[in-house]
Amino acid sequence: MEGSFKLGRLFGIPVLIHFTFLLIIPLFAWVIGSDIEFTVEMVRNTFHVDIDDRYILSGFIPYLLGAIVAIGLFIGVFIHELAHSLVALRSGIRIDSITLLFFGGVAAIEEQEPEPRTELVMALAGPLTSLAIGLVSAVLVYVIHLLVQSSAEAGVLIYIFGYLAILNILLFAFNLLPAFPMDGGRVLRAYLATRMPLHKATSIASSVGKGFAVLFGLVGLILFSPILILIAFFIYIGAGQESAVTRYNFLLKDVTVGQIMSRPVVEVQPRMPLSEVLALMYQTKHLGFPVTELGNLVGIITLTDLARTPVLDRDAMQVRDVMSRDVVVLPPHAPVMDALRIMTRQDIGRIPVMTEEKIIGIVTKSDIFTVIELREV
Repeated sequence: MEGSFKLGRLFGIPVLIHFTFLLIIPLFAWVIGSDIEFTVEMVRNTFHVDIDDRYILSGFIPYLLGAIVAIGLFIGVFIHELAHSLVALRSGIRIDSITLLFFGGVAAIEEQEPEPRTELVMALAGPLTSLAIGLVSAVLVYVIHLLVQSSAEAGVLIYIFGYLAILNILLFAFNLLPAFPMDGGRVLRAYLATRMPLHKATSIASSVGKGFAVLFGLVGLILFSPILILIAFFIYIGAGQESAVTRYNFLLKDVTVGQIMSRPVVEVQPRMPLSEVLALMYQTKHLGFPVTELGNLVGIITLTDLARTPVLDRDAMQVRDVMSRDVVVLPPHAPVMDALRIMTRQDIGRIPVMTEEKIIGIVTKSDIFTVIELREV
């Protein structure tokens, strides 16, 4: 993910941190620190314990405690995502990375149609981990005074663990709401998928998720809560995207790029003037061509490449001056869904199809979506 840098690896999984995560910690510190008296009273009333707040309320300590609680919460979120990832790894599913973002953690899990039982266990692993963290933190609230002699120091620790217990238990409950693609929504889909095809189960779960997103958005507007509005936005977009991917998987099942590729392929040479390439696009109605030299694929040129060049320079400039040299290719037996994933991930519109170092066709997004439309009839 752009804007992320690598912290390291855990259980072989790359752990990344997004720059927005570094921005949200000071914000959380300020929000928690500014309302420290309310949260101290909340912890006190929730656990029915005495809290010596002499240190908690003094000087800059409220904001320091806010930062500590925020970091503790995000560590809990990371462990939540790690639980999902470890269950996935045990099920043979590849995990590309875990990224910490401003709204929590995201595990980049290999796109594939999960078995309902596998998805159920994966979905429950995260919330149950949050619940366990919350319960352990709650137990520590009651034993800290046995371990720490100073009542003021004990008060600080009781506050931290009490607040983290409340946050993690709320995280457990919130994640189990059936708002697909949240964990509760995935539990709902896994349950439905045992009784109907996966694409239908996903469609129903997605509709429920969008309903919750609209509800969250309305409540966020009423309460003037930007965070709730952002959550609503991500749920709505995520539900739509996952539903579309599952539908595409169903419609394109067993379809290979060799079955839908366009041929013969129009090729251009590296020394062809850009003005001639543009004329060829008008003539063929194609918006991109493989670039070959002596029968070898050396690049690809698209309308986007041409659009970046000044009009007056197109007679003098050649294909080799603007073409992309790092070309993604696929064999004819590759699944069409693989082609669509690559195009979406790399923001490209076409992929040459090759066998034995020879271009035998080209597959475009238009080809893929035409097949999808035909299969929906």
